[in-house]
Amino acid sequence: MSFALGLSRMRLRDYQGGAVARSVFLAVILGVVSAVQASISHFATPPGMHVVFGLLCFSAFFFSRVGLTWLVTEIYRHSRNFKRVAIYGAGRTGMALAHELRKSEDFVVCAFLDDNAALRGMTLNGLPVLPGAQVARAMERYKIDRVILAMPSLSRDKQTFLTRRLEKLNLQVQSLPAFTQLHGSSELLEMLKPVGTAALLSRDPVSDELSAGSVAYAGRNVLISGAGGSIGLELCRQILACRPKKLVLFELSELALYKADAEMRVLAEPLGVEIVPVLGSVTDAVHVAQVLNEQKIDIVLHAAAYKHVPLVEVNARVGLANNTLGTAVLARAARDAGVQRFVLVSSDKAVRPGNLMGASKRFAELVVQDLAARPQKTVFSIVRFGNVLGSSGSVVPLFQEQISRGGPVTLTDERVTRYFMTIQEASRLVLLAGSLAEGGEVFVLDMGKPVRIGDLARKLIAAAGYSVRSAANPEGEIEIVTTGLRPGEKLHEELMVRKGATTTTHPKIISVREDHLSELETAAALRDLREAIEQGVEADVIAAVAWAVPEYAPQSLPVEALQCQVVRTRRNRNRDLPAE
Repeated sequence: MSFALGLSRMRLRDYQGGAVARSVFLAVILGVVSAVQASISHFATPPGMHVVFGLLCFSAFFFSRVGLTWLVTEIYRHSRNFKRVAIYGAGRTGMALAHELRKSEDFVVCAFLDDNAALRGMTLNGLPVLPGAQVARAMERYKIDRVILAMPSLSRDKQTFLTRRLEKLNLQVQSLPAFTQLHGSSELLEMLKPVGTAALLSRDPVSDELSAGSVAYAGRNVLISGAGGSIGLELCRQILACRPKKLVLFELSELALYKADAEMRVLAEPLGVEIVPVLGSVTDAVHVAQVLNEQKIDIVLHAAAYKHVPLVEVNARVGLANNTLGTAVLARAARDAGVQRFVLVSSDKAVRPGNLMGASKRFAELVVQDLAARPQKTVFSIVRFGNVLGSSGSVVPLFQEQISRGGPVTLTDERVTRYFMTIQEASRLVLLAGSLAEGGEVFVLDMGKPVRIGDLARKLIAAAGYSVRSAANPEGEIEIVTTGLRPGEKLHEELMVRKGATTTTHPKIISVREDHLSELETAAALRDLREAIEQGVEADVIAAVAWAVPEYAPQSLPVEALQCQVVRTRRNRNRDLPAE
């Protein structure tokens, strides 16, 4: 009978749900057979004995299976031949994942991790629920070697923060799509993927720890402008590992500063680092000077900028005021305050810029290069890198949002290529460059080959468990639509203007020497830009930029009008050039 019901051929891990019901059915049949045999043999037994016999049969079958399952699971949990997993998140997605992983030959689920206090100490599906703060205890007890994040509702920033904390314990961290995307065990296991965006790079990510570079920041007072942005916030996290004396968060957005301050205080408390939040704009010369002097700043990492190309293209006056004049204000204030090091975070769009955002960053580079060319205490340097995967407003979060809505995914042009790096790489490059700088260098990262945006979109679609809908595959789920280049957008970006570069002590960091304006030319260019911004004439603003950045080749502005304004600006240059 047991063979007919399939119980004798069933694996221990599959003994649940319907299998238990079949055990009950088997026990009922055995009780009935016992009663029939007693009746045929005229053996006088109370009717209750047959019921007890059935219950004993079920209990023996059930508890022997449960006991053997527990014993085998414990052996697996302490064996090095299996992947011992903890699931972070005991909700619906986590429960579904645990159910499916039990069918796998390679995984052994040891526990749930969850920060919900109501679940603490409970047992779900035979697995203990431990608070997230006890990950180390779970590792020691169950020999866990990886954690799967099963919390699709958690924000990307929080997932990144949680991943970094787990990876510091030498755990492999993977993520899982939302519950609605789970179609079956085989597909589910294929959806497990490493957290983060490094897999989208066409090269090995730079993962060096800040060993030698950290000495430059230890015990120093560091100010990070734009501390609430994607790059600024990661700079804050990494600079804390260098144990500075004080970290000043300088930010224009009140909400961004509030969030950055809250996170940094948690991270800084065990390190004894003082956190100082400062609300303000880098264009406010009085406020900037006060902060640098009152906080006795040693190092400035300037990451504050408007970076979205289409927005700066239609808001030239505001974009240039923040990106260029703001850099001039902060850099000069750093020089006057005797700051030891000043690092400007720039962009590959500053190389032969085709848009105002790139031109504003190249203009800012010229300002810093001019200051670096003069003998003084402050060491000025520039760090230039490509697109940052996962930063706010970048293409990856946009594609992921479009995919989550079911598409279509919009491409400006199939031919577009970009250099990409992770937020962690970009921040590490800034800190390493700041420690390597001797004055006036432009540092770039050896970023391998540029990535085609179309290929990136297809990777993201595949990573989400979908296929691309096209003429060759009309049954695909997500369609890719080409919309055309946006105002000021280039097909391909570059990392340097001049050919030739020198290596540094870091194998992936290259030092480039770029041409720059003279001291008088820089002063005149800034004067013209400042006057144009004060007068509110955007054409004059563009003309001032075009004169200072001769390689600026606008992709979306009327060339005739621009040339006319350049002639006007050059005519104004006949006036005496003021000293700085």
